[in-house]
Amino acid sequence: MTTDQPFRKTFPGVATGKKMFELLNPGADLPIEQRIDGTAYAGAWFEITQADYAFMLDILPPLFMRTGMFGMSEFKAGNVTSVFFGITIHGRRRWFHGFCDMSDRFAPDRMRAAIIAFEWHAFDSMTRAEKLEAIWILTPDDFKGTAEGGDAAASIPHQRDERAIIFDHGEHGTVTRPLDDLTDNEIADLLRPFTKGEQR
Repeated sequence: MTTDQPFRKTFPGVATGKKMFELLNPGADLPIEQRIDGTAYAGAWFEITQADYAFMLDILPPLFMRTGMFGMSEFKAGNVTSVFFGITIHGRRRWFHGFCDMSDRFAPDRMRAAIIAFEWHAFDSMTRAEKLEAIWILTPDDFKGTAEGGDAAASIPHQRDERAIIFDHGEHGTVTRPLDDLTDNEIADLLRPFTKGEQR
């Protein structure tokens, strides 16, 4: 499988410890076929700590290892495996994880270039789609869903196939909203704890 999915950042800030492992196992709400062939994962990346980078390097003999980059020998699904990067951006060393489709032998290099391009030009910015994906990943399972899976979206009859979340809307109390209908202000509020480097 060679995927044409774009590279996409899936977490704002640095994922540490437990959060990193949660992000290494995403997609439980996606179709089983996409999880089996790896399309649910390919192209996704996020920032990690140096300690977690070193920890993952020690788990198994790497599939490959180059300066500032190594791949896991245990594949996630299909041809997709975890690749870890150590990259210097604006004079500061940082560490990242990405899911690469290894049927494309240039995928790790293209992902590295995509990470550099994104982080070099946009320190704290993500596209709207990336922000929505991050909110979906960060929202606890009890506060998100679709009509098929119950929970949040079940109370929105006209949008029953769409992902929806339940969240505290301040003076309006708890509200249920389709993910794609969130306003820019709501997105900013939901991501604020993480963009400040806080962990839930």
